Amino acid sequence: MSSAPIPFNNFQREPEALIEAQLRATEAVLRSGWWVLGQQVQAFEQAWASHCGTTGAVGVANGLDAIEIGLRSLGIGPGDEVITTALTAYATTLAIQRCGAIPVFADIDPATACLDPASVERCISPTTRAVLVVHLYGRAANLTDHYQICSRHELLLLEDCAQAHGAHHAGRPVGSIGSLGAWSFYPTKNLGAIGDAGALTSSDQALLAKAKQLRNYGQSDRYHHDLPGLNSRLDELQAALLLERLPHLKAWTERRRSIANRYWHELSHPELELLTPPSDPSSHVHHLFVLSTPRRDALQNHLEAAGIKTLIHYPVPCHLQHALGAHRIDPPGLEITEHHAATCLSLPIHPFLSDEDVRRVIAACNSFS
Repeated sequence: MSSAPIPFNNFQREPEALIEAQLRATEAVLRSGWWVLGQQVQAFEQAWASHCGTTGAVGVANGLDAIEIGLRSLGIGPGDEVITTALTAYATTLAIQRCGAIPVFADIDPATACLDPASVERCISPTTRAVLVVHLYGRAANLTDHYQICSRHELLLLEDCAQAHGAHHAGRPVGSIGSLGAWSFYPTKNLGAIGDAGALTSSDQALLAKAKQLRNYGQSDRYHHDLPGLNSRLDELQAALLLERLPHLKAWTERRRSIANRYWHELSHPELELLTPPSDPSSHVHHLFVLSTPRRDALQNHLEAAGIKTLIHYPVPCHLQHALGAHRIDPPGLEITEHHAATCLSLPIHPFLSDEDVRRVIAACNSFS
């Protein structure tokens, strides 16, 4: 049995055939002489829109910009309130701040760690304009209830899909249900680029057109700027690499699901609390596998001693960050969010883990004392 370290992610195990294909794609881009917003970006936008069940996609520089451009495309600006979760990467909150809007934090459902619709409804005020739902850890959030709340209160719905490539809700791909879906292709995502990259998806042609304008200095035509936009263009190289990687996403997702099933069925330590398995396997793509324990630091040290790398997502919720300015939270507080942040630990679940790696992770967790 191997005792080699088990890293949290391991890109060095990617298939040699994929590496060779990406090298060929890189050379083709270099020899094309066109490196920004060209044929590769257009091809990836079409492929990603098809994958997400939308009529269009807009490639941008990164996931943070995708959320900001999405919000701005929806007309969100200074003084508007946007309800979201505090249990997420700070980019979600930062995008709201960069629009001049005010983040409002609802609590999470303890069974899924995603936004709790009842908490969202308690947070609505006369200045609320939108709900920004995060599909956390790769699980599709309860979009049926969130959509109904938004419809009832005439609010906009934006999906943060950064961790949920290929997840479905009620038979529909995430990123196709709200007005816009915002995506990150940071290298550690289920579909990752070789650097930063992002996208927006929608079937609303007016929103897609505005997003394309915003990503490119706000230009309506060359040297004609109708909006104060950004420089946030997906480059040809990353688009070409993503096109090579996209056909592998289905197999990578199935491997993640297989590992998660083993964790759910074989982790047996009484101090380990797991999130609820999805009733519909297609609703979860297992970007992360997160458990909770009151002795989180001790468990992390125990696994480190066994050569198993773990991470904490996210130890400081957004509403407790020093960078945060004006904001509101659910009036009863964010007790569930804060408890989860204080006790959660992410186990390795990348698709290149071997069966022996998975066995070692399970055995080490179960032997924790």
